[in-house]
Amino acid sequence: MSTTESRSTMSTTSAVADQAVKETLEDYTLRFAPRSYRRWSPMVVATTALGGIAYMADFSIGAGIGLAHGTGNALVAIAVAAVVIFVTGLPLAYYGARYNIDLDLITRGSGFGYYGSVLTSVIFASFTFIFFALEGSIMAQGLKLGLGMPLWLGYLVSTLMVIPLVIYGMKALSKLQVWTTPIWLLLMVGPLVYLVATDPGTVDRFLAYAGTDGEGGVNTASVLLGAGVCLSLIAQIGEQIDYLRFMPPKTEENKRSWWTAVVMAGPGWVVLGALKQAIGVFLAVYILAEVGPAAAPEPIQQFRSAFDAMMPSWMVVPLAVVLVVISQIKINVTNAYSGSLAWTNSFTRVTKRYPGRMIFVLVNLTFALILMEADMFSFLNSILGFYSNCAIAWVVTVATDIGVNKYLLKLSPLQPEFRRGMLHAVNPVGVVAFGAASGLSIAMYFHALGDTLQPYSPVAAAVIAFLLTPLMAVVTQGRYYLRRTDDGIDEPLLDGDGNPSALTLDCHVCHQPYERPDLTACATHDAVVCSLCLSTDGVGDHVLPATA
Repeated sequence: MSTTESRSTMSTTSAVADQAVKETLEDYTLRFAPRSYRRWSPMVVATTALGGIAYMADFSIGAGIGLAHGTGNALVAIAVAAVVIFVTGLPLAYYGARYNIDLDLITRGSGFGYYGSVLTSVIFASFTFIFFALEGSIMAQGLKLGLGMPLWLGYLVSTLMVIPLVIYGMKALSKLQVWTTPIWLLLMVGPLVYLVATDPGTVDRFLAYAGTDGEGGVNTASVLLGAGVCLSLIAQIGEQIDYLRFMPPKTEENKRSWWTAVVMAGPGWVVLGALKQAIGVFLAVYILAEVGPAAAPEPIQQFRSAFDAMMPSWMVVPLAVVLVVISQIKINVTNAYSGSLAWTNSFTRVTKRYPGRMIFVLVNLTFALILMEADMFSFLNSILGFYSNCAIAWVVTVATDIGVNKYLLKLSPLQPEFRRGMLHAVNPVGVVAFGAASGLSIAMYFHALGDTLQPYSPVAAAVIAFLLTPLMAVVTQGRYYLRRTDDGIDEPLLDGDGNPSALTLDCHVCHQPYERPDLTACATHDAVVCSLCLSTDGVGDHVLPATA
């Protein structure tokens, strides 16, 4: 390359980096979240993260399972899924909070490689627009009931109203979630407590409900089919980590509150989620005779009937609509935000260009709107049952790599790595385990291996991922985790407490200061380069050569 061409390439790279850095410094899209930005206490971060699970979909999911399989099968299915989600979510939440990186950055260094995790980023992005569409559909049902608004217009309103809120990052979202959570909790819990206290017979009818097959009792096939639908929510841990990455450093002084926040807002989200699913079964059974099986899974109908039992009629519909709207805003700003991060992350790595996160907010919302207009709510359980196979395979693979390959086998580097140049493009450990687990379980889900095995597809996804991840690490002897072990900077990555170092150095491409974990040495200059400038380096001019 001539000197003129080299200067032109460097100028282009610098211009792309300058464009990207202006936006990413609001919420550290695609990169390590520095200590200087993480000013919130553990409990504020936890409250913000938990505010994002105010979605109404749990009520619909629980209701759908309960109406199909009966209360007994539904409750066991919900419990089974909750245990799996909690166990797999804990190591991911810890790594996100401890090292201040999102789930995609964790995935890169936990078995997938720098480009291998693009696939899982797309899967996570699809999770966000599927659930955005689900919540938007629920809100449209509320607007139709309360205002007589046509569903197609309700879908559009529920989509457009989150755009002003999601433009901003963690600073705006933390305020929204903290201030709306008490109102949401009161409106959700109040009717349930009133119904149980004033009419204990509702509990007996709930427990005795046998489902549409009328058989009653608990059976394995029904439990696994129900658990498969619930396990579609396993990828929710990615949205929780999008907040947990802003946790303050863990120290001796704050370790109790730090761990409480991580467990509560990390895997602990599923406790509240499971309770909402069980409440969904309860309310669906309560209103079944009144509205019929088609409308019983709709949260707006569930809470309209519940409010109707405890307050004057003129307050019922307005309060039900307020609850649905608050819930939809709280979760869908998170869906739009997290989805935009996932799409931007994938696009930037593949194309070496950063088009701006707002573009992918609109992309995500467009996909969601298409699903809503296609009436996805009417075939909800089929969509979630299929999707859960991919989500389970991904999350179990990463959780197993952290828990087994890192801590037991010690074949995977203990400290997560995400920077370009430090990782191989593709790591067969995670990619093979994920591909086999998701592929076989999807085949089972679509009856390719017979009707008898179809309910076991989520179990197959989890078991295959759990077994293949350490097996592939042993077969490859961990050779494909790190492309090099030295990033060319003498200063240590971690401080004395094991937290990411707060030492600040200037990136010589975008000329911005960044903390030590976000930087590597430059291949062509006696200087350092930040992770985003490495991602947008179209010719690899700054990427360190392989040594491992």
